[in-house]
Amino acid sequence: MSYMTSSEIHALPIVFAPEFGEAFRRERKAQGRTQQWVAEKAGVTRFTITQLESGQNVGLHHALAALTALGKGLSIVSVRPDYDQIKEMFRDDEGS
Repeated sequence: MSYMTSSEIHALPIVFAPEFGEAFRRERKAQGRTQQWVAEKAGVTRFTITQLESGQNVGLHHALAALTALGKGLSIVSVRPDYDQIKEMFRDDEGS
Protein backbone atom coordinates (compact mmCIF):
# COMPACT_ATOMS: atom_id res chain seq x y z
CA MET A 1 0.00 0.00 0.00
CA SER A 2 1.28 3.47 -0.84
CA TYR A 3 1.01 6.29 1.61
CA MET A 4 1.15 10.02 1.06
CA THR A 5 4.59 11.59 1.37
CA SER A 6 5.28 13.96 4.23
CA SER A 7 5.13 16.97 1.89
CA GLU A 8 1.72 15.83 0.62
CA ILE A 9 0.46 15.32 4.16
CA HIS A 10 1.65 18.81 5.13
CA ALA A 11 -0.31 20.18 2.17
CA LEU A 12 -3.56 18.98 3.77
CA PRO A 13 -5.62 21.63 5.56
CA ILE A 14 -4.69 22.34 9.17
CA VAL A 15 -7.83 22.34 11.28
CA PHE A 16 -6.56 22.09 14.86
CA ALA A 17 -4.37 24.50 16.84
CA PRO A 18 -1.78 21.84 17.77
CA GLU A 19 -1.36 21.00 14.06
CA PHE A 20 -0.84 24.68 13.32
CA GLY A 21 1.72 24.94 16.11
CA GLU A 22 3.63 21.92 14.84
CA ALA A 23 3.60 23.23 11.27
CA PHE A 24 4.76 26.64 12.47
CA ARG A 25 7.61 25.07 14.47
CA ARG A 26 8.70 22.97 11.45
CA GLU A 27 8.76 26.06 9.25
CA ARG A 28 10.64 28.13 11.81
CA LYS A 29 13.28 25.43 12.21
CA ALA A 30 13.50 24.86 8.44
CA GLN A 31 14.35 28.54 8.09
CA GLY A 32 16.94 28.27 10.87
CA ARG A 33 15.16 30.83 13.05
CA THR A 34 14.91 30.84 16.82
CA GLN A 35 11.76 31.51 18.79
CA GLN A 36 13.39 34.70 20.05
CA TRP A 37 14.14 35.91 16.51
CA VAL A 38 10.53 35.33 15.42
CA ALA A 39 9.22 37.02 18.56
CA GLU A 40 11.34 40.12 17.97
CA LYS A 41 10.33 40.37 14.30
CA ALA A 42 6.66 39.85 15.18
CA GLY A 43 6.66 42.27 18.11
CA VAL A 44 5.58 39.63 20.60
CA THR A 45 7.25 37.81 23.48
CA ARG A 46 9.14 34.54 23.11
CA PHE A 47 6.54 33.05 25.46
CA THR A 48 3.85 33.88 22.86
CA ILE A 49 5.80 31.93 20.23
CA THR A 50 6.16 29.03 22.67
CA GLN A 51 2.40 29.09 23.25
CA LEU A 52 1.69 29.25 19.51
CA GLU A 53 3.96 26.26 18.83
CA SER A 54 2.29 24.23 21.55
CA GLY A 55 -1.18 24.87 20.10
CA GLN A 56 -2.39 27.32 22.71
CA ASN A 57 -4.57 30.33 21.95
CA VAL A 58 -2.35 33.34 21.27
CA GLY A 59 -4.82 35.46 19.35
CA LEU A 60 -5.10 35.76 15.62
CA HIS A 61 -3.14 39.01 15.37
CA HIS A 62 -0.16 37.40 17.16
CA ALA A 63 -0.31 34.28 14.97
CA LEU A 64 -0.45 36.39 11.81
CA ALA A 65 2.44 38.56 12.98
CA ALA A 66 4.52 35.44 13.69
CA LEU A 67 3.71 34.00 10.26
CA THR A 68 4.63 37.28 8.61
CA ALA A 69 7.98 37.24 10.42
CA LEU A 70 8.69 33.96 8.61
CA GLY A 71 7.48 35.35 5.29
CA LYS A 72 4.32 33.22 5.42
CA GLY A 73 0.58 33.84 5.47
CA LEU A 74 -2.73 32.02 5.67
CA SER A 75 -5.25 30.95 3.07
CA ILE A 76 -8.74 29.59 3.52
CA VAL A 77 -9.23 26.18 1.91
CA SER A 78 -11.76 23.37 2.06
CA VAL A 79 -11.18 20.91 4.88
CA ARG A 80 -12.39 18.09 2.66
CA PRO A 81 -9.59 16.35 0.75
CA ASP A 82 -10.00 16.39 -3.01
CA TYR A 83 -10.41 13.24 -5.08
CA ASP A 84 -6.70 13.00 -5.99
CA GLN A 85 -5.69 13.17 -2.31
CA ILE A 86 -8.16 10.42 -1.39
CA LYS A 87 -7.03 8.27 -4.32
CA GLU A 88 -3.37 8.69 -3.29
CA MET A 89 -4.14 7.74 0.32
CA PHE A 90 -5.56 4.40 -0.76
CA ARG A 91 -3.43 3.64 -3.82
CA ASP A 92 -1.82 0.21 -3.85
CA ASP A 93 1.54 0.23 -5.65
CA GLU A 94 1.81 -3.55 -5.58
CA GLY A 95 -0.95 -3.90 -8.16
CA SER A 96 -3.24 -6.11 -6.11
